[in-house]
Amino acid sequence: MHTTRDLLLATYASFNARDIDAVLQNMHGDVDWPNGMEGGRVYGHSGVREYWTRQWALIDPHVEPVAFSSDEAGRTIVDVHQTVRDLNGNIIVDRMVQHIYSIQNGLIKSMGIQETSSN
Repeated sequence: MHTTRDLLLATYASFNARDIDAVLQNMHGDVDWPNGMEGGRVYGHSGVREYWTRQWALIDPHVEPVAFSSDEAGRTIVDVHQTVRDLNGNIIVDRMVQHIYSIQNGLIKSMGIQETSSN
């Protein structure tokens, strides 16, 4: 990956393709990740893998990055269009959120989710 933007674009594409292994290659081994479905956080590659495996058995999420910026702490903020469907294809959620990333040594160290004020 050449830039943080490239890293994150590849990560979103792999997530949407359900390629867990490709996503995990972009994350630190001890990544700190939000559990947006059940609440709390998951840690490490195994925690993320288990969380997404459970999530994808219940719902079909799709996330499209639409804008990138940085905050004063040097984190990368991604405005994301999030669409979540049930397994029959019915839309459950269609909204904008912000994903807030900490990148360390070219890999994702942590991510947070923030509601956007324009919802």
